[in-house]
Amino acid sequence: MANPQKTAIVTGASQGIGAGLVEAFLKRGYNVVANSRNIAKTNPFPASPNLALVGGDIGDPKTAAKIVDTAVSRFGRIDVLVNNAGIFLPKPFTEYTAEDFNALVSTTLAGFLYVSQLSVKQMLRQKSGSIVNISTTLVDQPIAGVSAAVQVMVKGGLNAVTRALAMEYAKEGIRVNTVAAGVINTPMHKPETLEFLKGLHPVGRIGEIKEIVDAVLYLTDATFTTGEILHVDGGAHAGKW
Repeated sequence: MANPQKTAIVTGASQGIGAGLVEAFLKRGYNVVANSRNIAKTNPFPASPNLALVGGDIGDPKTAAKIVDTAVSRFGRIDVLVNNAGIFLPKPFTEYTAEDFNALVSTTLAGFLYVSQLSVKQMLRQKSGSIVNISTTLVDQPIAGVSAAVQVMVKGGLNAVTRALAMEYAKEGIRVNTVAAGVINTPMHKPETLEFLKGLHPVGRIGEIKEIVDAVLYLTDATFTTGEILHVDGGAHAGKW
């Protein structure tokens, strides 16, 4: 019997890394369920029978349920979940507001929790699955002059839960890994900031979307790898430079 076509879920999928991931998985022959807040309206992708768009706030458990229900009802399974949705709010520690904190927790942590719980339930039925989270290298290598402590605190939760879940589900065929990214050339960064941002990496440049996509695809394929925090950051995590 032929292997069933695989299905990937990608959050934060309307632009940047998320859009790159959707395109990469489709090229690999996957079915893809793509989510972002307004993706059903903006739809940046060509029509495809292998692509389902689910709009909505990933921090809302109802959105998570709709994403997973779509994957299972339309495509029959969930093989890969990429928790890519995120926001970046750098500022001095004492200037973070309650609204900032709630937004970071909702998108990054609640956005991870609800869709991951439901996806793992399906993966347990299949006895297989891969979760890849997108974090930041700043968790392991804070940089003087780049104030983002609350951002780091929240993203650090993804690094920690990656290892915990890798242990919890290792014998169930479910792997959990994280890509800890450096600064990547996406619409999130204004062109006038790019020269400064290059200096945050020992290699002297910022990363490209394809380099994060390649890392996610590697972790998707790396069946002997779980609990890994893979730094794709131009060497920033390695030390002082």
